[in-house]
Amino acid sequence: MSRAPARAPGAALRGAWGSALRGLRWCARQVDGTDRWEEHLRECAEHGHRPPTRREFERRRADARAGAVSSRCC
Repeated sequence: MSRAPARAPGAALRGAWGSALRGLRWCARQVDGTDRWEEHLRECAEHGHRPPTRREFERRRADARAGAVSSRCC
């Protein structure tokens, strides 16, 4: 009967840290809009459009949010 290969000492801890760092990176990308930006670049490439600059993209997003009825409190 074969045994599973022995893991190096601390491998579980490194795995946990790696998982935590990946989660933190995902959260940061969600907050700063990097995922939405990269998705927009992919869509522009698929349709053959010249993408706007990141600044233009964020300005349009902010304008769209400000104009949405649900974004205001009153």
